[in-house]
Amino acid sequence: MADQIPLYPVRSTAASANRKLAAYYSAAGRGSGADRHSRYQLEDESAHLDEMPLMMSEEGFENDENDYHTLPRARMTQRKRGLEWLVCGGWKCLCTSCCDWLMNICQTKKELKARTVWLGCPEKCEEKHPRNSIKNQKYNIFTFIPGVLYEQFKFFLNLYFLVVSCSQFVPALKIGYLYTYWAPLGFVLAVTLTREAIDEFRRFQRDKEMNSQLYSKLTVRGKVQVKSSDIQVGDLIIVEKNQRIPSDMVFLRTSEKAGSCFIRTDQLDGETDWKLKVAVSCTQRLPALGDLFSINAYVYAQKPQLDIHSFEGTFTREDSDPPIHESLSIENTLWASTVVASGTVIGVVIYTGKETRSVMNTSNPKNKVGLLDLELNRLTKALFVALVALSVVMVTLQGFVGPWYRNLFRFLLLFSYIIPVSLRVNLDMGKAAYGWMIMKDENIPGTVVRTSTIPEELGRLVYLLTDKTGTLTQNEMIFKRLHLGTVSYGTDTMDEIQSHIINSYSQMHSQASGNTTSSTLPRKAQSSAPKVRKSVSSRIHEAVKAIALCHNVTPVYEPRASVGGETEFAEADQDLSDENRTYQASSPDEVALVQWTESVGLTLVSRDLTSMQLKTPSGHILTYCILQMFPFTSESKRMGIIVRDEATAEITFYMKGADIVMSTIVQYNDWLEEECGNMAREGLRTLVVAKRMLTEEQYQDFESRYSQAKLSLHDRALKVAAVVESLEREMELLCLTGVEDQLQADVRPTLELLRNAGVKIWMLTGDKLETATCIAKSSHLVSRTQDIHIFRPVTSRGEAHLELNAFRRKHDCALVISGDSLEVCLRYYEHEFVELACQCPAVVCCRCSPTQKAHIVKLLQQHTGRRTCAIGDGGNDVSMIQAADCGIGIEGKEGKQASLAADFSLTQFRHVGRLLVVHGRSSYKRSAALGQFVMHRGLIISTMQAVFSSVFYFASVPLYQGFLMVGYATIYTMFPVFSLVLDQDVKPEMALLYPELYKDLTKGRSLSFKTFLIWVLISIYQGGVLMFGALLLFESEFVHVVAISFTALILTELLMVALTVRTWHWLMVVAEFLSLGCYVASLAFLSEYFGSGRVSFGAFLDVAFVTTATFLWKVSAITLVSCLPLYVLKYLKRKLSPPSYSKLTS
Repeated sequence: MADQIPLYPVRSTAASANRKLAAYYSAAGRGSGADRHSRYQLEDESAHLDEMPLMMSEEGFENDENDYHTLPRARMTQRKRGLEWLVCGGWKCLCTSCCDWLMNICQTKKELKARTVWLGCPEKCEEKHPRNSIKNQKYNIFTFIPGVLYEQFKFFLNLYFLVVSCSQFVPALKIGYLYTYWAPLGFVLAVTLTREAIDEFRRFQRDKEMNSQLYSKLTVRGKVQVKSSDIQVGDLIIVEKNQRIPSDMVFLRTSEKAGSCFIRTDQLDGETDWKLKVAVSCTQRLPALGDLFSINAYVYAQKPQLDIHSFEGTFTREDSDPPIHESLSIENTLWASTVVASGTVIGVVIYTGKETRSVMNTSNPKNKVGLLDLELNRLTKALFVALVALSVVMVTLQGFVGPWYRNLFRFLLLFSYIIPVSLRVNLDMGKAAYGWMIMKDENIPGTVVRTSTIPEELGRLVYLLTDKTGTLTQNEMIFKRLHLGTVSYGTDTMDEIQSHIINSYSQMHSQASGNTTSSTLPRKAQSSAPKVRKSVSSRIHEAVKAIALCHNVTPVYEPRASVGGETEFAEADQDLSDENRTYQASSPDEVALVQWTESVGLTLVSRDLTSMQLKTPSGHILTYCILQMFPFTSESKRMGIIVRDEATAEITFYMKGADIVMSTIVQYNDWLEEECGNMAREGLRTLVVAKRMLTEEQYQDFESRYSQAKLSLHDRALKVAAVVESLEREMELLCLTGVEDQLQADVRPTLELLRNAGVKIWMLTGDKLETATCIAKSSHLVSRTQDIHIFRPVTSRGEAHLELNAFRRKHDCALVISGDSLEVCLRYYEHEFVELACQCPAVVCCRCSPTQKAHIVKLLQQHTGRRTCAIGDGGNDVSMIQAADCGIGIEGKEGKQASLAADFSLTQFRHVGRLLVVHGRSSYKRSAALGQFVMHRGLIISTMQAVFSSVFYFASVPLYQGFLMVGYATIYTMFPVFSLVLDQDVKPEMALLYPELYKDLTKGRSLSFKTFLIWVLISIYQGGVLMFGALLLFESEFVHVVAISFTALILTELLMVALTVRTWHWLMVVAEFLSLGCYVASLAFLSEYFGSGRVSFGAFLDVAFVTTATFLWKVSAITLVSCLPLYVLKYLKRKLSPPSYSKLTS
């Protein structure tokens, strides 16, 4: 069906393009070898692209209606200009754009430039470079109070109260006592300022600790200690083992003999494996450290940029004859925030502070505001409109007599309780309570709430963006499977391999010792002899030897093993071998393979740039000379090594790589593809290992061509690849290995739970495409029945166009895309790409840079308008965590950087399920109920005031004075209302068992204009009943109207709380009775307030009247009329259309 859709609504000019596209697709089916050039022809055809619109019309989607509602609303974002725009936030846009304009004038942004850095001469720098200090604070000492106040009064609610409170200083407008207005506002501000001050102080302390770390700086007079923040461009800095590198440097010297060292980059790119860095050979060769000052040399470095995986520069020594020029690449650099893992290094500083790669890749933290707060802010605006309307109506009914504008303002103040000041206080206290509950939950120990303002966000999430390494996986590789074609070994049969290895090596050594002279000849002859089917034992021997040799792993010994020179080193190996050795490599898979060969008896004991030594089970050392290394790249997907056996002088080319590329390189076989599929389904990462024997002549021929290709100036990479490919023919397939990256505990059930809760999960990782796909399958991020669409690498607009159209035809399949392709798609087809990706059940982005991760989060927020959550554990996830509406950090092996920057910090990924489904859900539902109830509390008293004023000839006189108003919002009703924070509709176990309950929340039905209107109607009804009831029943004792109506009001509020509660908690019962007790007790003390003496009669309350039976039955009657109908309605609603949770609890 899909193939019959006319994909391109063609005009005549596009016909030729279509033929090419058709050719491209047929080629794509076969495999893109020779036909690849047809893709690149499209580069120049952007003219045709306008003729071939990407099918983005609604007809193109064959999905059901309800999915379509989740599509982005990007098309509707043309701003509605005019009055509506101005009222709905246009003024905010205008203010921020004015502020930005002023900021731009004040600080013109410095242009980044390439630079020449003289060794050890910071004073020779032409430019002024930024200070090398880390700054995570939001404010400084001057901007703190203005900044925090701006963040507070940015909200309409708070701004409104500020205006109302200030108006009380004007005598003509004064209505009550000043404290009734200023006390609540002052309290809110004090709490906020204190909270921000504590957060800010903690940030300041963390920064200070980092900036005052001491480093050794090399000067003409020797070493001096400098603080990290005082390091300048051009300084020569010495960094010891396990010390953090303070700024971006070029690597000049190391204490290691090989001229290279390892660094840990987990805080920069999230990869926990160590990276090998190489010192500049010119400076490494110098006899002593001090000679760095005797030479005249400089480094030319490109301008600072974001990409952490590339660097271009040159090193020039001018005082030698002829001058020495060395090209510098990424392997000669030491980026800031990485840690030296071996030896001591000396480097020259090239970038500092804001220009370092790690700082350029982190975004500024923004102040996060929850969606619930924004919704309540919108409702308060609606209430404000109602307030103004009501006041105008009152003044109109007065007939605009006298100074009417003053009366209008007095009415505005009288009814100001429509917008309750206690809303912010209650919600902030509620948020603090939710945070406390999350941290005290025994099922998720170690959880820390760092941003207490957004716990309700956890209940509204639609997209969860997660890192892979260390978040979903433990980043521990375990060797699981070795397959030789006819026989397969698993974890339980490894001892068989061990016995084969021991036997084959003991035979070899007995042969070798028997006839040392002729031992080389038979083996030489054997390599060119016709192929005989080998025994299983010899095949295992070959396979294990290949795995032990083909890698870039280096064994590292603790210092005590290598105290003396080389000779002691080899002896030390043999004594202290196993417990003292650790392996280092740029990939944990490689380490797992070498550890496995050690476990079956063949041990890697030493390695440098030119040779490698293996130890056999009997303790003999085999030495191999490394002739060439072809490292792994994401394009080639394979690595190779050519070694010469010192004993036999045999030259062997070993290679290992992904099955996709290796299947065309090895000799024909019938099992490789099938077995790779089987292992991938188990979630294992597969590598194919092969070898080829080379004669001396073949190798010499290859080497001459290879060195020639490496010197060519044009298309160097292509020529080198072509020479290497000439070797990669008809290789002998040795074995297939399977390694498992262990998942974190309970990752699968957690992802399943989140998917059932309606959360869409995207995995953003810096890792390779194969690995990412593997983990997506094994973690069940992509379910077994789903297809995976791997987005081809695209580099131009034309290719992106074709690939998007190919992707559109797939239905219900997960998308896997690399960072580079993503960049191209977003450049040309941002909206279309996001729209398609949002329909996928799961998306995996691999090879993502830290800034790309943050960019994807922002795109989802803009295009879908839904709430996003990012979760990660490394320094490379910080940008993404800060950009998301809700950031979760996991304290992992990759350090604490992510957990410190996050809003919530967890110890394990599996806790996310409970955090969202239980705590997030209940926080949102409780806050929604609390917010609406507080509004109801203000509306009901304003309704009574309106009725009272209209009965009294529209006089702008308050019904309740001073303390009664403050007491009403605090001591009389605060405890019961606040106890709604303890309410829950279902038990936590139920919420986890039925995650579908979470789905309802994303629609935001708990707090919407509909629910708000229902509460408004309830308030108007109750306020009217209470006031009219009081006036009707007490015509003879009108003086007591205040006492009667206020008592009925308090009782009504307490009963309404009881009506709203879904699950009773003992504290709620205590709160209800405590409030009632407080009110009864206060009747005796506050008698002066309970008369309407202020209005006319000068009468005051007598306690005798309150204790009469008539008072009691009349108050009870009024309360009953105001509350009983609501109880009846609630009962009927629960019977006729029960909410989803009640079906589970019954």
